[in-house]
Amino acid sequence: MNAGVSALKIYTYANCDTCRKAVKWLRAHGLAFDERAIRETPPTPAELRTMLAAQGGELRRLFNTSGKDYRDQKLGEKLPALGESAALALLAGNGNLVKRPFLLGDKVALVGFDEKAWAATVLKK
Repeated sequence: MNAGVSALKIYTYANCDTCRKAVKWLRAHGLAFDERAIRETPPTPAELRTMLAAQGGELRRLFNTSGKDYRDQKLGEKLPALGESAALALLAGNGNLVKRPFLLGDKVALVGFDEKAWAATVLKK
């Protein structure tokens, strides 16, 4: 296990193929993690702020833009006018809106699964 990375927390959805791939990848690399069901326990506002900072302040990158809830609420149109606090409150209140997988840890904040990006961030020594 990489000693530089500890206390990884991953938010996933059981029916998401990408989430399953991410969890499989973490296991294949011998990394310990705490898996949470994103729909039942969405990331906290503090965790969302951490991820937002890691995404360069781009709120849209935290949203599951292809999801039904996102489309039904017409967030594609509303998001540009939403303030940061309002957007984070939406995400914290509805795990369906959060892009997944959502991985947090010491010096790790990744959303979505890109094997190369994860390897560069999670496995770096």
